[in-house]
Amino acid sequence: MGHWGIPVSTTHCISASIMGVGATKRLSAVRWGIAGNIIAAWILTFPICGGLGYLFAWL
Repeated sequence: MGHWGIPVSTTHCISASIMGVGATKRLSAVRWGIAGNIIAAWILTFPICGGLGYLFAWL
């Protein structure tokens, strides 16, 4: 659980931590192309899952 009692994904925490540690060493240490793909996947997950849930609820 997070600080406010909200569930937190360990995958999100680990990925963000690795990017943060790499960025503190030097910004070029982070593979920003891969980081961008990860962030895009995080953003797209919610609407896609919501749409699939809506679709399956009406089948």
